[in-house]
Amino acid sequence: MTRFTDGLRVTLIATFRSEESSLPSLLRSLESQTRLPDEVVFVDGGSEDDTVPLLRRWAARQPFLVRVLEAPGANIAQGRNLAISAATHDLIAVTDAGVELEPSWLACLVAPFAREHPPDVAAGTFRGRADTVFQAAMSATVLPLPEELDERRFLPSSRSVAFTREAWRTVGGYPEWATYCEDLLFDMALLAAGKRMALAHDALVHFAPRGTLRSYWRQYRNYAMGDGQTGILWKRHLIRYATYLGLVPALAWLSLRHPLWLLGYVAGALLYLRRPLWRLPRLTPGWPWHRRGRAALWIPVLRLWGDLAKMVGYPLGWRHGWAHRSVSARYRRGAMSTPTPHTVKE
Repeated sequence: MTRFTDGLRVTLIATFRSEESSLPSLLRSLESQTRLPDEVVFVDGGSEDDTVPLLRRWAARQPFLVRVLEAPGANIAQGRNLAISAATHDLIAVTDAGVELEPSWLACLVAPFAREHPPDVAAGTFRGRADTVFQAAMSATVLPLPEELDERRFLPSSRSVAFTREAWRTVGGYPEWATYCEDLLFDMALLAAGKRMALAHDALVHFAPRGTLRSYWRQYRNYAMGDGQTGILWKRHLIRYATYLGLVPALAWLSLRHPLWLLGYVAGALLYLRRPLWRLPRLTPGWPWHRRGRAALWIPVLRLWGDLAKMVGYPLGWRHGWAHRSVSARYRRGAMSTPTPHTVKE
């Protein structure tokens, strides 16, 4: 286990590809940290917009070392592994495009590593933005609030996480063969290797969920394809298929025989929607009731839409994921992954 003192030093990494529109808010929030990183390493995977020039202009103004590496064609996992390999320090903090960091984010994220018995991984938290009715409904539907998270079960997103280089090296880095879900697989491998995780509740990032039904469908279909390719979370998908293809038709048939069975739909809907409806007022303090009501009406639509996207995506991933599933199983048991060589320009 790597031991850090109060004088620990941290490298922050992130990967990008054509993110010029989302970068300014992330970079402003990084500049505003109460605890600045000692080093920043960005990897661009082949942007076709102004991302790289923007990063280089920003880097030139910072009081800390910023390195911008270009690796055209690198996926997210490959980009992160390249950034960590290039990092000077042994504590790595990871974030992503599309987020805005709370000013105390990095300070709270690295604080657990200064304890007498530090963890190997610190899981930061995230909170969905709620600037519009649709965005509020999306955040309530798909993103848990920080106060809901259980340290014993929470698997961090790589938009808000820190870990030691030793932990990263033990599992062979991020799984470069994974098209999607690379951070979830990384978490599973860390736990299988016996690495200790701590939940840093106050290491908060604000995340903007998808803004249209089309982009939401594509995102959650792709997530489910990743699950199918790698063979993870199959029980969760099995329950979803059983509910929609078994329980819902069964209740319809029973309701034809006796209308009281329709109460089963009511009970099921209340159970299924209770968590998003609980989150909504906490995401929208001060909203008038009619605006919050419009957001609430979106929640069942988004729930159903997301479930359908996952039900379409999972078999697509399963069909094309024979090789990935065997590699995924070995990786999650702690086997080393093999990094893919990439041409890097600095």
